[in-house]
Amino acid sequence: MRKSKRYGWLLGVCMAAVMAGCGSEPEQDYVSQGMELIEQMDYEGALTCFEAATLEKEDMRMVYRGQGLAYMGMTDYENAAASLEKALAQGGPAPDAVDYDVNYYLATAYYRSGQTDKAIGVYKAITDLAPKEKTAWYLKGTLELEKGDLEAAKADFDNAVKADEEDYDLRIDIFCSAGKYGADELGASYLQAVLDDESKKLSDFDRGRISFYLGDYEQARASLEKAQEAGGAEAASLLGQTYEALGDYNYAASVYSTYLETKEPDASIYNQLGLCKLKGGDYEAALAAFQAGMNVEGNTVTQSLKFNEIVAYEYLGQYDQAKLAMEQYLALYPDDEKAQREAVFLKTR
Repeated sequence: MRKSKRYGWLLGVCMAAVMAGCGSEPEQDYVSQGMELIEQMDYEGALTCFEAATLEKEDMRMVYRGQGLAYMGMTDYENAAASLEKALAQGGPAPDAVDYDVNYYLATAYYRSGQTDKAIGVYKAITDLAPKEKTAWYLKGTLELEKGDLEAAKADFDNAVKADEEDYDLRIDIFCSAGKYGADELGASYLQAVLDDESKKLSDFDRGRISFYLGDYEQARASLEKAQEAGGAEAASLLGQTYEALGDYNYAASVYSTYLETKEPDASIYNQLGLCKLKGGDYEAALAAFQAGMNVEGNTVTQSLKFNEIVAYEYLGQYDQAKLAMEQYLALYPDDEKAQREAVFLKTR
């Protein structure tokens, strides 16, 4: 009877949470409902559904995985790691796609909880099993850089690039990570190697974006102008940023605006337009751009847009609005250290 009463309580909670999503489709299992709530950032509701899934004896590997993701959303990384470890324990003798997926999340949980060496160990375990897993090599190298081990980082990045020589996105990621930790020369070497290899037939887009990151803005401008149609939103974004780097903010803004007027709405372009308007001192237009970007369905830069909206409010002197937006922002992204510092500043206004 205790189990039945417990189940009844859980079911009651889930049904009470119907308005938030859990139980909205009776034929759907609790794990699926929990994952939908995670997408909606309702982490408490998700955990309730995973408890119900446990009582219903659903797939426990997916239950523990879901719990781990919910705890990560709540920035409770220790409980996240504990749940993800349980998910791995439910796997079979041969690792499958779910095991790799869980391991990546587990490494993140370890890192976020201050256990960098354990995170590195997870990435090493992945690459030991799958030597061509370039993402694991790249992430391991980034953590080695953070620890100050340049030699180990270079070895990892070399292995990442070796796994896919033509992945220029990966090389750019390495460049950006290296720059973050003061290893600019190391990062640049992976991009320069592409330009120096005469056997490579680079598209205008690839030549333009590599030149942009290396700081050769004239070459970037020339190549990206040719690549606007084929390169899509990323080409427009980089072309606009190139004009900004050359000091022509008006033309940069026109690049972003033209794209938005002639193509599908793109949140990243709205974000760049807003940043450009901030630099040009048009704070009202910047705020409007950030808010328009947040209304683009399925956008992947919501966090950046929300933070930049706060900055725009500050420039406009609308500190009450900025404080309210910051409170909402930190509720969603509580471990953003830059935002935490900005919140301290706002308290003085």
